[in-house]
Amino acid sequence: MPLTKRLVNWFFRILLGMLCRIDGKELAKLPPNGPLIVVSNHINILEVAILFTHVMPRRVSGYAKAETWDSPFYAPLFDIWEAVPIRRGELDMNAVRGALDMLNQGVIFGIAPEGTRTHDGRLIRGKPGVVTLALRSGAPIQVVANFGHENFAQDWKRLRRAPIKFSVGPIFYLDPRGERVNGEMRQQMTDEIMYQIATLLPEKYRGVYADLDNASTKYLRFVEVPEIVPETSA
Repeated sequence: MPLTKRLVNWFFRILLGMLCRIDGKELAKLPPNGPLIVVSNHINILEVAILFTHVMPRRVSGYAKAETWDSPFYAPLFDIWEAVPIRRGELDMNAVRGALDMLNQGVIFGIAPEGTRTHDGRLIRGKPGVVTLALRSGAPIQVVANFGHENFAQDWKRLRRAPIKFSVGPIFYLDPRGERVNGEMRQQMTDEIMYQIATLLPEKYRGVYADLDNASTKYLRFVEVPEIVPETSA
């Protein structure tokens, strides 16, 4: 990892620790190597910064709205973080190619299918761009849910550290099962991924995915990760 990136990550890691009470133990469930699509809900920028800085030394990239590069502060920061600009509201093939390139390099690539910050933490309907990326790359997916920091601004005004908790789900692949992939299937795949996030969230944050009885896993193919058993001395 380049020295500049290492220093920036450590700076923000310390700063975030001062601003937030971070429960990120489950981030250790992310695999130590190989390409991975991390799919997350998006409350505000805090969870983005924490993900980028708390899985070192793994390289992390992700989509960021193209307007981010209009900011003299965020543009160099997101360049250091190797973020891929995406034009929202359209199928941005340049963004897809940029993400595929990152995955081909074995990078963790983050994507938030909601497409915008929810602020209150309640899930909104996911958009199917994640399906295009997953099917084209063949990369595994792992969902990361985060919650608790939706009142960050109010907490900070009261000089309280905002709580933020991360929960990590199992690894799976998207599998069309030999069917023709059309728009309806893409949305179903997206909803199945979003329900995986919903199962990791407290009920009040599940939003449009609150009814877990509607969840399905038809197009999700889960993989078993062998449990690591600590060695014992004879």
